[in-house]
Amino acid sequence: MDAQQAGGAVLFDVDGTLMDSVYLHTVAWWEAFRQKGHQVPMASIHRSIGMGSDHLLDRLLGDGRDHDEDDGLRAAHDALYAQYWSRLTPLKGAAELLRACAERGWAVVLASSASGREFDVMKKALDADDAIDASTKADDVDASKPSPDLVQVALQRAGVAADRAVFVGDAVWDAQAAQRAGVRCLGVLSGGISRQELLDAGAEQVYDGPDDLLTRLDDSALGDPNRL
Repeated sequence: MDAQQAGGAVLFDVDGTLMDSVYLHTVAWWEAFRQKGHQVPMASIHRSIGMGSDHLLDRLLGDGRDHDEDDGLRAAHDALYAQYWSRLTPLKGAAELLRACAERGWAVVLASSASGREFDVMKKALDADDAIDASTKADDVDASKPSPDLVQVALQRAGVAADRAVFVGDAVWDAQAAQRAGVRCLGVLSGGISRQELLDAGAEQVYDGPDDLLTRLDDSALGDPNRL
């Protein structure tokens, strides 16, 4: 059920922000590319995680590639990544951060580029349903991050305007999507992207990870929704 006209909303990316999964995606994409005859460096793949798969494939293989193999690449990635599902682990402090935000009066919304069963598995692993008001995922939008669509749908489900929300993400693409939607953004380093890159992309504050943000919550943009 969508949150109803909350005083303020905090929108959380999931992979790399709440879940320790970015490098698992990197390995899964690397193997998927290898199976289809593409040699793509892991470093390049890692820096593209957080985009929707359409943007990721454009970035890594070029828009002039044979698009007929895209579905096969996605299927290979999904099958390889699914092998990790039973071992997916939230980052330290992730569930506690969601609950702390809810206790302060924020509507908590998950805004993930994952889709379908993959999203459901991560949400179950987070084990924080009591703090989550709404969620949106890749299936709900036509254009993925860094397009603002996912952030805009999350705002609709939270029942708030852009100036009454804060987005938390680990990737440059999260910050860019939030900026394009007119939403403030906080960054975390738990996805492996540097502090300066996140700041340059539009994050106003950057934390080591969800546990660090939780520890410093009172002094952050999430300290009190009435301060927005």
